[in-house]
Amino acid sequence: MLQVEDIVVNYGRIQALHGISLNVGSGELVTLLGANGAGKTTTMRALSGLLPLTKGRILFEGEDITRMKAHERVLAGLIQAPEGRGVFPGMTVQENLDMGCYARPFKQRSEYDSTLDWVFELFPRLAERRRQVGGTLSGGEQQMLAIGRALMARPKLLLLDEPSMGLAPMVIQQIFRIITEINDSGTTVLLVEQNAQQALTRSDRAYILETGEVTKSGPGRDLLVDPAIKSAYLGVG
Repeated sequence: MLQVEDIVVNYGRIQALHGISLNVGSGELVTLLGANGAGKTTTMRALSGLLPLTKGRILFEGEDITRMKAHERVLAGLIQAPEGRGVFPGMTVQENLDMGCYARPFKQRSEYDSTLDWVFELFPRLAERRRQVGGTLSGGEQQMLAIGRALMARPKLLLLDEPSMGLAPMVIQQIFRIITEINDSGTTVLLVEQNAQQALTRSDRAYILETGEVTKSGPGRDLLVDPAIKSAYLGVG
């Protein structure tokens, strides 16, 4: 579904990505794992069209989208739930969710209704708070809302950037369980995450990023028992 070929991204004269290549197959859950500053969010922003490439190309469903604008990638089905949640604090939960389908409009009301029902099934708390403004939700509820808003755009490929950041352990468990449900329903997921244990346990494959380069890749469960990964990301010497 997604093929990233030797992409380079610069911030001015600083090279942030040094030729990253990766692939995401249809139906997979793939993780990008790395420390702060490794280039994970830069990679996601480049895939979303928010950062231009200095070099390389991006293929989505066989089409070269390297020069495609961000909103055109959304219309193609490449949808991101960004780092930091980015909910609209003065809008209600319902209005926030509707922003997702404004980005990629429904053709029929019945499709909107069934998608909204699915989001509320995944996140019952959002159904309970659908008239509450986003800025008054807890951190976990805001993360649910950010993912729900992305789902309202019916992603073919869902990009999730640090969905567990700043959340309590019990909420993290819930978020990852829902991510697994989303993937099991047929949505392809590319996940950026620092919680290595949760991410690798659920991933078909994973890529390790260090200072803007892919240094290792493989099946998630293989990397979970890799001594170098255990030492660097799981705190196991």
